[in-house]
Amino acid sequence: MSKRQVENEGAMNMKPDELNIDELIKRRLNEILPQKIEEKFAELKANKTPSMTIIATKGTLDWAYPPFILSSTAAALGWEVSVFFTFYGLQLLRKDISHLQVSPLGNPGMPMKMPFGPEWFRGINWNIPNAVQSIVPGFETMATTLMKQTIHNKGVADIGELRGLCIEAGVNLIGCQMTVDLFGFTHADFIPEVKEYVGAATFLPLARDADVSLFI
Repeated sequence: MSKRQVENEGAMNMKPDELNIDELIKRRLNEILPQKIEEKFAELKANKTPSMTIIATKGTLDWAYPPFILSSTAAALGWEVSVFFTFYGLQLLRKDISHLQVSPLGNPGMPMKMPFGPEWFRGINWNIPNAVQSIVPGFETMATTLMKQTIHNKGVADIGELRGLCIEAGVNLIGCQMTVDLFGFTHADFIPEVKEYVGAATFLPLARDADVSLFI
């Protein structure tokens, strides 16, 4: 006799009251279980620590700000944060970052404003054509000096301070080992707070499981 037949025979032998009770229990379980499962998922989600990963690929002064501002802010909010520095972004992990410059050349979205003089003079947007920028000796050095002065005037933290905040907040700074090899660096060239040097295959699972993943 099959299992189904045994169950059917057992049901036939049950009294009407017993059948009603059994049916009520099944119905009640069907009502309660989805609600309980949903509540459990909501509880797990509420208790989960948010996570964020950032891929930092650029190594100029202006592009150093987004990954460090976003990661330090997220860490301050209690998030788990990992930043993967690859290609030119690896420059942001060097012990000496005083060499970082801005490059307005080919960047039409970058405003050129003077950090000194009267208000009307500071408000002028100096839209200097790329053709002029490319032939003026020391133009990038001048632009970098003006940017640093503007940052200082506005009370914005410099890159060294922001990087220190990230380290203090526990941001996981990860170097790309392939880029280290490609450009002939050694681990001694970078700050000791970089605990890991890995490849894309190691970092991508972190990005896959993160709540927020950004490419900068």
